[in-house]
Amino acid sequence: MSPAERADLVLAGIEIAGTLAFALSGFIEATRKRMDIVGIATVAFVAALGGGTLRDILLDRRPFFWVERPGYVWLILVLTVAGLVLMRARHVEFTGRAMRWPDALGLGLFSVVGTSQALAMQQPLIVAALMGVVTGVFGGVMRDILCNEVPTVFRDHRPYAVCSFAGAWTFIAAQALAAPAWVALSAGIGVAAGWRMLALARDWRVPGWTGR
Repeated sequence: MSPAERADLVLAGIEIAGTLAFALSGFIEATRKRMDIVGIATVAFVAALGGGTLRDILLDRRPFFWVERPGYVWLILVLTVAGLVLMRARHVEFTGRAMRWPDALGLGLFSVVGTSQALAMQQPLIVAALMGVVTGVFGGVMRDILCNEVPTVFRDHRPYAVCSFAGAWTFIAAQALAAPAWVALSAGIGVAAGWRMLALARDWRVPGWTGR
């Protein structure tokens, strides 16, 4: 297997992991809102695939990534059904805190995937970084809107989109330094997800509007 093929395989694995992480965050939020199985599956689907779909629209990429690989849709449906069966069997109740960790992991994973795909299409570096942010952030934005919440990225005051942007640029810098693919991917994911988790653990804040 060539280095390029290995890199593509690693990237596909990261995309699957990101899909699962964001689908789980959507599942948790929808169950907290007491939605039925259709609503839960819809929110999980939008959380997992919404950011990547918007990225593909902006980059004029067809077919959309989940249309090209419909296994993602089946993966989300299986996760939804299995999660509901487990919750009923064990009487599990999720809290808002439970959603934060899969959301942070999905943010890191998808930020790198979006950046990598934009670079593969030879987009300018700033556009590639922004596509990483779109991929990492906007699934969560759509999830929160469907759940009738102001999106977390706009009200949380803890670094979120900033973490995604930093992770995207870390990945770009590592590639520019000719780091191995797995090192560049790990560095980008680690910065985005790690910074977000630290911000949650230590309650770091970004400046907000304080005027009257």
